[in-house]
Amino acid sequence: MKEEALNAATPLEAMLPYKAMLQSALDFGHNTHSFTDIVNGVASQDMQFWPMDKSCLITEIVTYPNARALHIFLAAGDLNEIKGIDDTLIMFGKQINAQFISLSGRRGWVKALADLDYKTAHVTMYKEIS
Repeated sequence: MKEEALNAATPLEAMLPYKAMLQSALDFGHNTHSFTDIVNGVASQDMQFWPMDKSCLITEIVTYPNARALHIFLAAGDLNEIKGIDDTLIMFGKQINAQFISLSGRRGWVKALADLDYKTAHVTMYKEIS
């Protein structure tokens, strides 16, 4: 899957094989974005698509007044494979002058990424308004 994605003519063609994976991650995020929104974000270069053999990531560059972050917006697939791309994310973060890599997600990510020196900055909670 990865090779096809890297050689695809458009972001949509690259991301279609990962659609079910990405949709699963979007569902956990309460569908704040659709798959089409993510494809459009990658096409406009507001987001970055990181295809792997059994996984993928979507990142975005966030510029704050005093810092820049490479934010992992979505992660889907095999945990070990996702963790294996960390050095690549660090290199990319350096290229864009990011001070840190951030991510928001399920509480399980705290334990899953502890061995890569990721620390908890905050936990995002929500309540639906009915």
